[in-house]
Amino acid sequence: MVRCIDVGKVYRQGDNTFPVLERVSFDVPQGQFAVIMGPSGSGKSTLLHLIGGLDRPSAGDVLVCGRLISQMADDELTLFRRTRIGFVFQFFNLLPTLTALENVALPLVLDGRSNAEAERKARSLLEQVGLDGRRRHLPEELSGGEIQRVAIARALVFDPAVVLADEPTGNLDSKTGEVILGFMRDINRRDRRTIVMVTHSEEAARHGDRTILLRDGRIEKDSA
Repeated sequence: MVRCIDVGKVYRQGDNTFPVLERVSFDVPQGQFAVIMGPSGSGKSTLLHLIGGLDRPSAGDVLVCGRLISQMADDELTLFRRTRIGFVFQFFNLLPTLTALENVALPLVLDGRSNAEAERKARSLLEQVGLDGRRRHLPEELSGGEIQRVAIARALVFDPAVVLADEPTGNLDSKTGEVILGFMRDINRRDRRTIVMVTHSEEAARHGDRTILLRDGRIEKDSA
């Protein structure tokens, strides 16, 4: 489902180069909940961005659902990323002037779906994450855990094959974080949806099937 083959990433600033990842290789099969851990600066968020097509590797290849996304044209990659990959971020990224329902429905509306179809799908997803009764609320009227549940619902709106989560509990207290991780584990098990999550928390990592430990841009340990 996700494959990284000798992936490297180097950032350049003037004449200086800053290597972040070096010859990283691993496979994540369909239905697995994989966790990427490592100290700050280890390259874990960079790796997640490469898997999600938000950045391109300097070397190696990234495949998602059998597609070589590291070599896709920009327009093709944008469409693939929108429909096949769901993103859950630490900082939620909801639009503050839209309700929970509208935030979840918006990607479908932008894709050309009717408002009625988009709202039906959004309401169904909000029901799945236990927020149907809060669907008319603005983000400022929701708790941090509720906002993250809205973000999870939005990430699922296109029924993506892969969900990528970057520190999804980083801004939440431990109890709320456990609830969010429980929802993610549920969608992983119920739908056999592949999840790749970056976290610095060992408690959060226990919800996954497998832990990949990065250090200085290389895989130091893989529990697989």
